[in-house]
Amino acid sequence: MPGQARHDEGGGRCSSSIHPRSSPAPRWHRLIAAAATAILLLAQPAHAQSILRDAETEALLRDMSAPLVTAAGLRPRDVQIALINDDSINAFVVGGQTVYVHSGLIQAADTANQVQGVIAHELGHIADGHVITSSEGQRPAMGIYLLSMVLGLAAMAAGGGEAGAGILSAGQQAAMGKYLAFSRVQEATADASAVRYLNTAGITGRGMLEFFKKLQQQEFRYGTKNIDPFMQSHPLSGTRIQTMTTDLQNSPAWRKPLDPAMEERFKRIRAKLDGYLLPPAQALQKYPDSDQTVYAHYARAYAYHRAGYPDKADAEAEALVAKEPNDPYFQEIMGQILLEAGKPKQAIEPLRRATEGSRSDPLIATTYGHALIATEDPKNYDEAKRILKTAVGRDDENPFAWFQLGTVYELTGDEPRAALASAERASMMGDDRTAADRARYAMAGLPKNTPDWIRAQDIAMTSQDGLDKNRKKRR
Repeated sequence: MPGQARHDEGGGRCSSSIHPRSSPAPRWHRLIAAAATAILLLAQPAHAQSILRDAETEALLRDMSAPLVTAAGLRPRDVQIALINDDSINAFVVGGQTVYVHSGLIQAADTANQVQGVIAHELGHIADGHVITSSEGQRPAMGIYLLSMVLGLAAMAAGGGEAGAGILSAGQQAAMGKYLAFSRVQEATADASAVRYLNTAGITGRGMLEFFKKLQQQEFRYGTKNIDPFMQSHPLSGTRIQTMTTDLQNSPAWRKPLDPAMEERFKRIRAKLDGYLLPPAQALQKYPDSDQTVYAHYARAYAYHRAGYPDKADAEAEALVAKEPNDPYFQEIMGQILLEAGKPKQAIEPLRRATEGSRSDPLIATTYGHALIATEDPKNYDEAKRILKTAVGRDDENPFAWFQLGTVYELTGDEPRAALASAERASMMGDDRTAADRARYAMAGLPKNTPDWIRAQDIAMTSQDGLDKNRKKRR
């Protein structure tokens, strides 16, 4: 795996910064800015966060969500489930057909079935078009706010400063309440859709109710009596449980047992996340040496590796491979530990087996390509090139794979294609200037009108267009 308890399924969190002026603004100006910011924060999606890429985890999330995606009337190949490196209990959608799941949610869940309930809810937001229609909730709220601002400023201009401030404050609260009411309706609708998808897919809804009960316990911990239900973006968990229980329990799938293979896979990736994300000492305390389960070996392998104990990490990886020699993910971690310990030649065999066993999963194949390059043996470069070209062909949103492909092109003297790989990586990361420069360099050295030349031309034009737009914005 590369490297406030809150459940906010319908939207993410965002931050805002205001550049300070040379002198403080009048109090009523600050009130206006605060009110507008509060409404906009509710309406905006989350800022970009770190995405964790791991072949085993992504395969599980695809498999456990596929029947739900189909039940929602969507196509599994079009919907992505992305894992966010964030320890809060959260999942959200921000547009398109990607569901973002926080690592904290995976670590807090007891079963894969509980996570399926959350994913079903997020698919409800996608299928019901909630991100697109969110502006319908913003407009009335902003209208209320603007009216209160006009009245408040008029009162201030007439000399009633405190009265005007009171009008502004009341308007802010009314506008926020209006938007939150709209948000709660969307959340309730997504809950209803989730129930329908679970029942249609033949998946028990017990996990969904269990997870909401976890959230309800958190509400109790923070003091439900102090929570104003009308100032929340979601209905309270108790209300949601009451609304969904009957429909879930009446489904033929209610008593259906959990899928044991999927639950086993879930326990593995949860342990892997613990080993990778928890402080090593905490992970090792949670999974002591006396625990000889697969999950404990998995967690300790990552924890020891991160803590700088390569021999102990090797021993844990070897224990995994000894239990299941043909498991590609166990071969992957053995190879990754060896590679990152500066032993690329020893890493090649387990990474080759991992790549073959995973049917050339692009993430695993990228690590294998990296190991081939790291041997510094020119005899391995052609294979690295082949492996990495296949990897970016199957997953072109992996900047590390593009970097490695550019490296091997450069090592073999193919500078135009090395430049094209750099342009692909820069374009993906939003670096329009580098992307345009490298793409133009690639065009100069590639045969005209070949697929690579055409791709370089596309990147050059698109990146230059982005640069031109940014210049106009700065004027």
